[in-house]
Amino acid sequence: MRSTTDTVLRPSDEVAEALAGGAPVVALESTIISHGLPQPRNLEVARELEGVVRAAGAVPATIAVLDGVPRIGLTEVELERIATESGLRKLGQRDLPVAAALKASGATTVSATSFLAARAGIRVFATGGLGGVHRGWTEDQDESADLDTLARTRITVVCAGVKSILDVPATLQRLETRGVSVVGYRTDTFPGFYLHSSGQPIDWRIESPEEAAEIMRGQDALGGQETALIVANPVPEDLQLDPELHDRVLAEALAAAEREAVKGQAITPFLLGYLVNGTGGASLDANLAAVRGNTALAARIALSWARL
Repeated sequence: MRSTTDTVLRPSDEVAEALAGGAPVVALESTIISHGLPQPRNLEVARELEGVVRAAGAVPATIAVLDGVPRIGLTEVELERIATESGLRKLGQRDLPVAAALKASGATTVSATSFLAARAGIRVFATGGLGGVHRGWTEDQDESADLDTLARTRITVVCAGVKSILDVPATLQRLETRGVSVVGYRTDTFPGFYLHSSGQPIDWRIESPEEAAEIMRGQDALGGQETALIVANPVPEDLQLDPELHDRVLAEALAAAEREAVKGQAITPFLLGYLVNGTGGASLDANLAAVRGNTALAARIALSWARL
């Protein structure tokens, strides 16, 4: 039976060398490439984000599953495949063994990327926004698998909060219940993904990547449950989506979803697509601004962690 990381995961030569030498590595998800952006912009953004990591002095590890094999770091050919191949699945952590058995290919969500990155020995992961508890959760019990994975995976996730289509207070409460540490990067309120702030307070604030690395060291020193650290990094106010436009279009999107009885896995892409169309693409611009900022910060945290 195959059971070691070397036989289950396939790191790129660059990532393998970096991990072996203790160099800083930043994990990047692939769903933004395959499902989040139109062609050819998706490939341009994928290259740009890897470039942001390299410019900071770290090694990017974009993660995806190709022909059933989790790839930790993609070659240029593999990156192009994720950006252009039709029919790629969107893979959460629960889907990974099925994809492996059926030799399927797909892009990894936050849950799958977090799991695979930690399994490969990568400690820092940059993304846009996390999944969380959906609005109306008392009725439908709809909650992203991201939360459960982060409650049992030792990784630091730099994000712009959770997607604003979600129930943010309920998501923060769920993270607290599951023992996931949340700190604001130079902010006292939880970011609102497209917005600089959701208005929800955060208990802890940090001012530097070095402080994030010290918290990570504290996690390891104390032991206990293998939970994640969420570093909530807000999109700059001058790059956020106009709050009034956001609130109006989101209300319209929620009403449309209710009219059309959109639920389950279909609700997130429906609402996000509605926001893109309803804001004339401005929500996508804010999303990309957040991802760029998160990637740059994640690289700086990875450098600080490597120094420790």
